[in-house]
Amino acid sequence: MINYTFTYADLEYFLLILVRIISFVYIAPFFGMSNVPRRVKVGFSIFLAYLIFHSVDRVDVVYDTLLGYAVIIMKEVLTGFLIGWGAQICTTVTSFAGSIADMEVGLSMVSLMDPTTKEQATFTGVFYQYLFTLLMIITGMYQYLLQALVDTFTLIPINGAIFKTEALLDSVIMFLSDYITIGFRIILPIFCTMILLNCVLGVLAKVSPQLNMFAVGMQLKVLVGLGILFLTIRILPLAADHVFVQMKRMIVSFVEGMI
Repeated sequence: MINYTFTYADLEYFLLILVRIISFVYIAPFFGMSNVPRRVKVGFSIFLAYLIFHSVDRVDVVYDTLLGYAVIIMKEVLTGFLIGWGAQICTTVTSFAGSIADMEVGLSMVSLMDPTTKEQATFTGVFYQYLFTLLMIITGMYQYLLQALVDTFTLIPINGAIFKTEALLDSVIMFLSDYITIGFRIILPIFCTMILLNCVLGVLAKVSPQLNMFAVGMQLKVLVGLGILFLTIRILPLAADHVFVQMKRMIVSFVEGMI
């Protein structure tokens, strides 16, 4: 027979698991998109917490008062949030690259509503965000995020997180050092083409002063920029690989900073 007994101790332990998972789902890429219904997020979190509760070895959680239990809850919230945030900050590279590309092309004044964040974003930034989300689904990166979350319950047991501020700060600084590099790698073809086009327009302005290069240049930049954007779509999977490798690196470094 199936044992349906569920004690108060089991409930308290289950809620601690659920808190970490909900914190992760709230901020993690693909899972934490704002256009995902909240009921889906809550139902998925409860289902995953139930599976982890019955599959991961249980550890003893010691506390004496309600305040002690609240402190453990806050530790689990921060643990799940840091794991999800370590992956989320890597996806902001696409928004940075899109902003630089639109500034060079001349579309920086065009803003769209990004349904994933419910915020105003640039045209190319939203385009890159959708493509990278699609590549995350195709490559199965979302499965890695779930597997990493499940493995944290073995590496970082409930109430076992030790937040090493120096290690976490070094991880963030390490990411910021690569943030601009990865962003410029994504939009390097557009950036170089716009520099060459500006040089050509500058030479034409000196050769033919009677031509209004300002009006001609705006149209040429938009046409050439969109053309280069279309031609460089095939290199985006390679750029996505760099972002995903950085995402795995950040998750590992953040988990190591809490062990």
